Amino acid sequence: MPLQRRVPKRGFHNNFKIEYQLINLAQLAKLNVEEITPAVLAAKGLVKKENELIKILGTGTVTKAVKIYADAYSAAARDKIQKAGGTALARVALQDKQ
Repeated sequence: MPLQRRVPKRGFHNNFKIEYQLINLAQLAKLNVEEITPAVLAAKGLVKKENELIKILGTGTVTKAVKIYADAYSAAARDKIQKAGGTALARVALQDKQ
């Protein structure tokens, strides 16, 4: 039997891919809290685990100034948060605060 038929065909899996839990600004606007942390997101059911990476996406709008702690932000999300008077902080800043 030829080698190409004997070798298993499993496809490619990237072991170094970074997977985020995605959240839109529209979901954050519904929370009505001043400071949004991974613990708050887990309590409200927007993320499954607060220990995993969280990324904020720019779909939706933010109307009031909020302080958001997450691992990554899209460029649109960061701009919308700053235009509303809020701050987009890294999760590391939350650990330094405590």
